[in-house]
Amino acid sequence: MRVRVAVVGVLCAVLVAGGAAGCGLDGESAATGAPTTSRSPSDTPPAPSSGGATRSVPAVDPPMPAPTVTATAADFSGSVSRIGPDLRARMRFAHHRGCPVRLRDLRYVQVSFVGFAGVARSGELVVHESQARPVVRVFRTLYNERFPIRRMRLVDVYQGDDDASMSANNTSAYNCRRTTSGGRWSEHAYGRAIDINPIQNPYLDGSFVAPHEGRRFAGIDRSLDAPYVRGALRSADVVVTAFERIGWLWGGDWTYSKDYQHFSATGR
Repeated sequence: MRVRVAVVGVLCAVLVAGGAAGCGLDGESAATGAPTTSRSPSDTPPAPSSGGATRSVPAVDPPMPAPTVTATAADFSGSVSRIGPDLRARMRFAHHRGCPVRLRDLRYVQVSFVGFAGVARSGELVVHESQARPVVRVFRTLYNERFPIRRMRLVDVYQGDDDASMSANNTSAYNCRRTTSGGRWSEHAYGRAIDINPIQNPYLDGSFVAPHEGRRFAGIDRSLDAPYVRGALRSADVVVTAFERIGWLWGGDWTYSKDYQHFSATGR
C-alpha cells in the first residue's frame, strides 16, 4: 500500500560518485537534468478512458555528467556501505525520530543500471542490512538483461515526498513513512521494499492511480507475452523473477489493489 506524505523542508541534493566508469548518478538526460522525452511507438500505451490535470512537479534533480558508456555486462558495479555522517545528513527527510529501524541497521547501496537511453548509469538506494547483498544481485540481473530504469535517487532528493518521487519516475527504497491507512509502518520504513519505474508501473486502487502521470499505463496488458512497453513490469518477467529468487514478492500480484511498481520482502 502507498502513502501520500508531504514533508516541508529544504532540499539537499548531493551528488554521489557513480559505480561504473563514465556513469552519472541518475537516469536523466545530461544537458538539463530533465527526463528524456523521446519515445518509440512501443513505449506508448493505449490512451486511458478518463484523464485529469497533470500535476506539475519541480525538477529537483541536479544536472548530471553526459553518459558516455554503452551498457555491457562487464560494466556492472555494485557496492554496499554503512550510513556515514555525510549520508546521514542527506537522509534527514527519509529518516527521523521515531522510525522503526536505526540508521546503523540500514545500508547504502550503489548499483549500475541501464537508463532509458540504453546507457550505463549509477544509482543509489538505502535498504535494510539484511537485504543489501540480495538487492545487489537483483540489480546485477536487471543490468545484464538490459531492463531500463529511468532514475534511481534517494527520496531525500524529493524531500522525502513519495508523490514527488513517483512523479519523477524515481526508483527508490527506504523512506520512513506509514501506509495509506496510517495503521502501520510501510515496508519502505523498514528498508524492505523497492519501487521501480512508478510511472510505467502505477499503484491502482479502484479508480485511484498513483502517480497521476502513470494513468496512461494503468490498463496495459501485463501478461508475459504482452507487447513490450519500455520500463513496464509484467507477470513472471525478468524483474519479477529476479526478486522472487531473493524471496521478495511483487505488488502486481495483489488480489484487490495493484502496486505494479512495488516489491517487498514480506509481500506487503
